[in-house]
Amino acid sequence: MQNFYYNIPTQIYFGKGQIENLGKNLKKLSDRALLVYGGGSIKKSGLYDKVTEQLEKAGIVWQELSGVEPNPRIESVRKGVEICREHGLGAVLAVGGGSAIDCAKVVAGGACYDGDSWDLVMDRTKITKALPVVSVLTLAATGSEMDEYAVISDLGKNIKKGTGNEFTKPVFSIMDPEYTFSVPEKQTAAGTADIMSHTFENYFTEEKGAYLQARFCEGILKTCIQYAPVAMKEPENYEARANLMWSASMAINGLCSYGENTAWSVHPMEHELSAFYDITHGVGLAILTPYWMEYVLNETTLWKFVEYGKNVWGIFDGTDMEIAREAILKTREFFNSIGLPSTLREVGIDKTHLDEMAQKAAEGGTQKGFMPLDKEDVKKILEMAL
Repeated sequence: MQNFYYNIPTQIYFGKGQIENLGKNLKKLSDRALLVYGGGSIKKSGLYDKVTEQLEKAGIVWQELSGVEPNPRIESVRKGVEICREHGLGAVLAVGGGSAIDCAKVVAGGACYDGDSWDLVMDRTKITKALPVVSVLTLAATGSEMDEYAVISDLGKNIKKGTGNEFTKPVFSIMDPEYTFSVPEKQTAAGTADIMSHTFENYFTEEKGAYLQARFCEGILKTCIQYAPVAMKEPENYEARANLMWSASMAINGLCSYGENTAWSVHPMEHELSAFYDITHGVGLAILTPYWMEYVLNETTLWKFVEYGKNVWGIFDGTDMEIAREAILKTREFFNSIGLPSTLREVGIDKTHLDEMAQKAAEGGTQKGFMPLDKEDVKKILEMAL
């Protein structure tokens, strides 16, 4: 296991009724806040009223940035920064899933930056200060409620890129699984794929000495496999929703990755799909992951796939290669079983932009992954996925 520094300053209020901790704790940060959210779902569910009641009780004045997109746009970030500056706001409160939280993080950084907010997306080191960020989570998926990362898109340039650093970690997050009861089946499935992909990216590493981290990853994967079908069948099953919500946070808050060399491969490829076609992130990950697994499986990587097959899927019969291949098949079958597609054509993607997407993905990090992938490798995987 390698040396590492580990610090997660985010305070978590997990469970039923934890919204009662919102107002008084936000007031400690600022009495003027920007409320960031997406569509109308938080109003339909009644969560908007609960949040604003907390703000009113605490004497917090707020402005709103609504309509944040599922793949948040830089235009929304710029609008939020403008509101913060115009009204002298001192904190950013995101209510929603990863998209709202990601947008809030870059707004928080942009409000403290003299240049254009897109600079902060292209170069995270330019984030040298940020307004405090707080979140109320409504979707188990990205883990943005407990990490520094934010992914922002400029669809005019076909760019979707991650940013963030220590300054963009939420100060605290409210995580009440009941707020995910209204999440539709498709979003629950896509969110689960996102959780599992984060875990895969941390799990498939050349590091053999980080035994505990690997077992953490396997536990998260097994939790998703166990509870995603339950949550989809019984949307108000608290146990299922709670386990998925906590899995999302644990998958990407560093618990599974510190002490290892982790360089993600599937996410850079999917970011290009979303940048060009604006598809749901988790759907793209579910499509690409089994094809990536098939492509990188060889005699050198076999050991990790055997570990995966045995410890996650309970496959013990057959040769090592047979166990590995069955584990990959089980992965695809699971995604299919929760209603996720298997091919890019099912989501309207054809060969038109394959070369450009492959080039940008290779430049975005795939050359440093579990198995280094250059442009031609990425293109082959995308072609397999068609």
